[in-house]
Amino acid sequence: MKQLFTIILVGLISTTLFAQSVTLPTSGGNQKAEVSQWIGPVKVTINYSSPKVHAPDGTDRKGHIWGELVPYGLNNLGFGTSTAAPWRAGANENTTITFSHDVKFGGKDVKAGTYGLHLIVEKDAPWTYILSNNSSSWGSFFYDEKEDAARAQSTPTESDYNEYLTFGFEDRQPNSAVAYLKWENKKAPITIEVPNINEVYVASLRNELRGSSGFTFQNYAAAANFCATNKINLEEALSWADAAISGAFVGQENFFTLQTKANVLNAMGKDSEAESVMIKAINHPTANVGQIHTYGRSLITAGKNDKALEVFKINQKLHPEDKFTTNVGLARGYTAVGDKKNAAKHWELAIKNIPENQKPFLNVYQDELKKVKEGK
Repeated sequence: MKQLFTIILVGLISTTLFAQSVTLPTSGGNQKAEVSQWIGPVKVTINYSSPKVHAPDGTDRKGHIWGELVPYGLNNLGFGTSTAAPWRAGANENTTITFSHDVKFGGKDVKAGTYGLHLIVEKDAPWTYILSNNSSSWGSFFYDEKEDAARAQSTPTESDYNEYLTFGFEDRQPNSAVAYLKWENKKAPITIEVPNINEVYVASLRNELRGSSGFTFQNYAAAANFCATNKINLEEALSWADAAISGAFVGQENFFTLQTKANVLNAMGKDSEAESVMIKAINHPTANVGQIHTYGRSLITAGKNDKALEVFKINQKLHPEDKFTTNVGLARGYTAVGDKKNAAKHWELAIKNIPENQKPFLNVYQDELKKVKEGK
């Protein structure tokens, strides 16, 4: 009997230890909330409980939030181990902020991870956001300054009325965003930056190309073009461009992949090699009229007018069936080198052969013809 009682007791204890808690309303009616923002490939998430200006019993606390419900400075809250506690920046459990990668938080370097988010509120001075390595406590009752990961100041501003405490993001840029807390009539912004965002992209591309993404030439080309555009990681980018052209099982030599390699070579300062690759690209069977024309236009933009004219001539030779785009190219090429007579000739041919989808722009082409005839 004693043995049976022991077995039952152990069973009850085990059940108690491993049983999950039931779902009940949040303490004080402060509903949980979460907001996330991507800064490029970097994810930032804030988890918090959101109190209202009006108390659970309906009491209107407008004008009594800052300095009263949320006391200024550091305070002894009368519970826990902290005798100088900041505000929990929310309600109930720790407000937390999670960074998927290393960032700068208010200008301070912060490693990837999850942090408790606290705030020191002041009456007539900047507020201070605190990131704590302790993210699992209840509120700020057990806050310990020794666990700080970073502190950063925020200059609060007046805001439109907000009944619910709300976190959000604004001023979203390619490598930064401003996180903010808004409640009642105050707003406290803080800038989150990813200063090495292109390196983060490259690391992501490198890992992705090792997986299923590496089974298409388009992804190798996209990765190489990203590096070429940003002039980073160019040696590896060149290997990615080569993989797009001739990599085992995935490589395809075509205008797009050859142009990708040329883009990387240009970024490396190897202009003559890039030009040789592009000559091969525009003469490749996959090169269409539009691709060659666009390349010629890019040469004019780069001030390489003579080379642009050569490309436009090649385009007409390779695609004699096209009477519009090839003549537009030649008109632009001759205009670029100052040959107004031939430019006018090819504008007239282009206008004579204008397709239906270009007729809405007829006046544009006529204006170009008028300019060259007037010697402008």
